[in-house]
Amino acid sequence: MTAKYRRILLKLSGEALAGPQRFGLNADVVDGVVDQLVKVHEMGVDIGLVIGGGNFWRGRQGTNMDRATADQMGMLATVMNSLALMDIIEKRGIPTRVQTALNMVSVAEPYVLRRALRHFEKGRIVIIACGTGNPYCSTDTAAAQRACEINADVLLMAKNVDGIYDSDPTVNPNAKKYDTLTFGEIIEKRLKVIDFTAATMCMENNIPVLAFGLGEKDSILRAVCGEKLGTLITN
Repeated sequence: MTAKYRRILLKLSGEALAGPQRFGLNADVVDGVVDQLVKVHEMGVDIGLVIGGGNFWRGRQGTNMDRATADQMGMLATVMNSLALMDIIEKRGIPTRVQTALNMVSVAEPYVLRRALRHFEKGRIVIIACGTGNPYCSTDTAAAQRACEINADVLLMAKNVDGIYDSDPTVNPNAKKYDTLTFGEIIEKRLKVIDFTAATMCMENNIPVLAFGLGEKDSILRAVCGEKLGTLITN
């Protein structure tokens, strides 16, 4: 297999990492992700990762908590996922660095773009946690922003659904899956699989987005190699 892209930003859904238990980290799912990342790394692809935190904390979870406080808790959840992935990847022999948008130097580096680029030059995987560091911003938006900053060739969004549909496929068995979409259609049709702010950012910076299911066999590897899967969003 040959990589289609030189540098990727992979957004992993925290909920997808939980597997069927829907909370925490599922060892089989995480090991499967790391197996694919090792193969992608061996192809010489620069890998940036942004991981959601929905397997530990999602929004205000039905409480009346202040939105800013709830979002900060979500940022901390992304750090737990990032540290776990770092540990497992490094046990496979690949140097990895976690950078955080919030300052927590005891456990990770601050996010500094030039430092992240230097890590790529040295063959390291870079995991960027805490979203953008600001409330009211989703991890989709953070992934889009980091993809723009590191000049990624593509933003790969590994979800717990195998693409983008015209309605919720878990509710509507007749939901139609899109193979391709434009960013304009995402906004016009109000398709919520990707955050509108993230869609606009990628549209303005001409970065294609591929949304696909993490649960499909070797889906990350296949996406990096340009195989047809999921939903491709372009200008």
